[in-house]
Parts: sequence; structure tokens; C-alpha cells
Amino acid sequence: MACVGLGVSAAEVSAQENPMVGGAAMYKTKNIVENAMNSQDHTTLVAAVKAAGLVDTLMGKGPFTVFAPTNAAFDKLPTGTVDTLVKPENKAMLTKILTYHVVAGKMDAKKLMKAIKKGGGSAALKTVSGGTLTATMSGNMIVLRDEKGGTSTVTTANVMQSNGVIHVIDTVLMPN
Repeated sequence: MACVGLGVSAAEVSAQENPMVGGAAMYKTKNIVENAMNSQDHTTLVAAVKAAGLVDTLMGKGPFTVFAPTNAAFDKLPTGTVDTLVKPENKAMLTKILTYHVVAGKMDAKKLMKAIKKGGGSAALKTVSGGTLTATMSGNMIVLRDEKGGTSTVTTANVMQSNGVIHVIDTVLMPN
């Protein structure tokens, strides 16, 4: 998986093509949902977005920064968690968890790293759910800490979308 180093210039980032995600090309002209639906690594996320009724929102104008957990990230949750969350009676909880992975605006890795540096080593990111993620650096990797103290690493950064940017993460983040 690709990682973004601290020495990447803005010109290099903008000139780069989108990375492949889940064995599929990601197109800058497609929106977050259209691209995610093509990734074999994000079938659980797409199913959860559909169950939560967030498809139209994430296909909207945005811009959004989405920290997108892989299927393997969802697999780290206790057995049965995903099946329970996608039930209609748990839609509010599922929506809160999913919108906890979304920040309004377009924050590519360069902007995230700048915010971390400006914050003296960490940046508080207000999520669409109203919660806060804390972004820090571990070597050249961006790490997110959720409100429960869990961490997730950005494994593929800067997957540009027509309505924002996706950063692939390796663990599901949990709000309070």
C-alpha cells in the first residue's frame, strides 16, 4: 500500500494519478460512492453506507474527506458487530459511526500534515457526526485516534474524487 511521505510537494501530489484501491482504478471524475463501489476492499463499507441511507449524501456536492475503512478493518470488529449494525433498528448508531469517518471539506495528506505540524504534533478534526478525530504522524504515516482511544493508520492517501478525497484506513474508528 502507498504511503505519503513528508517530502511530497503539492505539484507532485497534484500530478500523481489516483492510486488503485481494492484492485480498481479510482477516477477523479467520479464521486465518493461511485469509486467506493468499484473497490473490492470496500464492499462492507458500501453495504453499510447503503444501510445507513448515506448514499445520496456522499454522492452530493461536498466536498468531503472520507476515512474509508477496508473490509479487513471491519473484520477486526467483534464477531457479529457489522451484521447487528446494518439492521434497520440500528440505523442511527450505524449512521453515527459512518459519519464519524467523514470531515467536511477536502483535506488531502498535505493539508492534514500541515494541520498536524501547526497543532504541535496533532490536529483535531471535527467530523460530520459532531465528534472529533485526532490526527498525528508516526514516521511518514498519518494516524487517526478516535474518542475511545483506538487508532487507525492511513494506508492509502489522496484518492481524489469529484466531491472530495478518500484516505483508506486499516481500522474502524469509534465515536463516544
